[in-house]
Amino acid sequence: MPPEDSHRIRVRLEEVRGARGISMAELARQVGITEANLYTLKRQDARAIRFSTLAKLCEVLQCTPGDLLVYEPGSANSDVPTADSAVPAN
Repeated sequence: MPPEDSHRIRVRLEEVRGARGISMAELARQVGITEANLYTLKRQDARAIRFSTLAKLCEVLQCTPGDLLVYEPGSANSDVPTADSAVPAN
């Protein structure tokens, strides 16, 4: 599992699911994926998600992708160059 701080996208599945009052088992059944795959999303261990799965999650949870996925710019790997770290021209 990669370190937590390497994630730039955080999955808010637990927050949204809890607010809707639906169990993981019921969500998995309605979406048509395994509970194991849902737990992978919940634990922030997923490396990818199919758009069809994301769309079905949004349909069942009555939300948008932006409710489930949050970009966290401060948690990027430190080895990624930024505009501030560019080498100045001579």
